[in-house]
Amino acid sequence: MTLSPKNRVRRRRLGVATAAAGLLATLLTAGPALATPDPGDGSVKKEKVSSGEAAQDRSAIKSGEIPGVDEIVHSDNIEHLINVPKGALKGTNTDISFQGKYAFAGNYDGFTIYDISNPRSPKTVSEVLCPGGQNDVSVSGDLLFLSTDSSRSDNSCNSKSQSATVKESWEGIKIFDISDKRNPQYVAAVETACGSHTNTIVPERRNVYVYVSSYYPNAAFPDCQPPHDGISVIKVPRKAPEKSAVVGFPVLFPGDGGNPGSPTNPGVSQTSGCHDITVLPSKDLAAGACMGDGILFDIEDPENPRVIERVQDNVNFAFWHSATFNQKANKVVFTDELGGGGAATCNAEIGPNRGANGIYDITGKGDKRELAFRSYFKIDRHQADAEVCVAHNGSLIPVKGRDLMIQAWYQGGISLWDFTDSSKPKEIGYFERGPITLDRVTTGGPWSTYYYNGHVYSNDIAKGLDVLKINDRRTDPAKKVKLGELNVQTQPDYFDDDDDDDDHDD
Repeated sequence: MTLSPKNRVRRRRLGVATAAAGLLATLLTAGPALATPDPGDGSVKKEKVSSGEAAQDRSAIKSGEIPGVDEIVHSDNIEHLINVPKGALKGTNTDISFQGKYAFAGNYDGFTIYDISNPRSPKTVSEVLCPGGQNDVSVSGDLLFLSTDSSRSDNSCNSKSQSATVKESWEGIKIFDISDKRNPQYVAAVETACGSHTNTIVPERRNVYVYVSSYYPNAAFPDCQPPHDGISVIKVPRKAPEKSAVVGFPVLFPGDGGNPGSPTNPGVSQTSGCHDITVLPSKDLAAGACMGDGILFDIEDPENPRVIERVQDNVNFAFWHSATFNQKANKVVFTDELGGGGAATCNAEIGPNRGANGIYDITGKGDKRELAFRSYFKIDRHQADAEVCVAHNGSLIPVKGRDLMIQAWYQGGISLWDFTDSSKPKEIGYFERGPITLDRVTTGGPWSTYYYNGHVYSNDIAKGLDVLKINDRRTDPAKKVKLGELNVQTQPDYFDDDDDDDDHDD
């Protein structure tokens, strides 16, 4: 009998499952982790799953241990409202930003603007074709910032892929005027060293500062030379974006250049830049996920960020991918992109500590602040050996007195989890689809999953935009928080005061 999504109970959990012969497990355990760029710059290799592994997954589907192919399952407190399939942009879906009643969804082929005034029925307002993976997106006022980390023939939206060994090739930040949501206008471009894998904005009244993260320098690339141990800072005048320019390249790892990676630290990426940065402007604080290092820095002077703390995890972290502060700014959640977004890592053989979130408390004050490791959190819902599963982009759910987060895990789906107790994080809800296929490792699932003004929006790599609603008394207070704009990597101060000590129910 085939179980319906409503009745299916997920039985297989990491830690209690029978160990599977996970695809790539030997490589992930014994050698350097596959810490490659996010999929899209080049096609992810679709490695075949053995007949034995496929048979085991079919058996697990039949018994209800994992969902069936493309089957939707979710916890009782998560409601799936709608899926909006991809439109004209058929590439890999990426990050999302929000402004008023609009969502701006990145795609390797450009970006889409949705009207989400009715979350149960989002409408496509416009689609902008502008290839240049991974098209990470941020918005501020009338400006939209788009990251290009794919070597192109020029900075236009008609450019072609071109080798980074060619001096004239271009990578960096593109800037659009979005005052007319139906007809965005491309107004400026700024080339940056090694391109722009991600971007994070620090908005001010007259200017917007853009922190550009990129990595993987190569002596053969004229515009991406080693050591590349910092980030590019762009200053964008709001009234004259055409005058935007790089105003600095702060070196974040003076001296040793960051984590040396393998062979000194087997399975760990060598630091040669940052993957992503999250800023908390209300506290003049930022956290950087920088390949082999996690950093904390002061951004009181946004043109000159200063590193005040740096940590490594050379046992369980392969690739420091992203960071999230809690509301009180006394914790940071770092994610590990084990497998580089191209491997099945949510299985019993990899285990609960590798490819997980790392939860750190921030102790001390001022320049004496330190990051103190407390625990790991990883979804314990065992995924099939054909499913690429990795800790990816998520956001806080603004509830006073609690540290709650909604997070994307590629084909591991969406996890709603609680890290109020830094040492005992726990999942309290989930949503996921079953495998895309069982015969090969395939990339899919949510890239970014964020909470915005009462609903959860998730940009699925292959399926399009999903909208969900959380029905849970623990998250209900968040419905009162309304924002006019949200770039998750520019974390807002959700509340007017710092009194986060309200009583709450367990």
